[in-house]
Amino acid sequence: MKTKRFDSVKMMRDIRETVSKDLSKLSIREKIDLLEKEFPEIKIKKRRPLPLTVG
Repeated sequence: MKTKRFDSVKMMRDIRETVSKDLSKLSIREKIDLLEKEFPEIKIKKRRPLPLTVG
């Protein structure tokens, strides 16, 4: 009988699928809170309006 080979690609796909399912259940506010907690150095800024000459 062959020994079972470790399949890292399958493992990563399973992890990605699990995380995607978990994140899809969160509301938008919960996703934003999670991102702010994980990456506190990133600040959310408002977009600057385009100048009047563009458009």
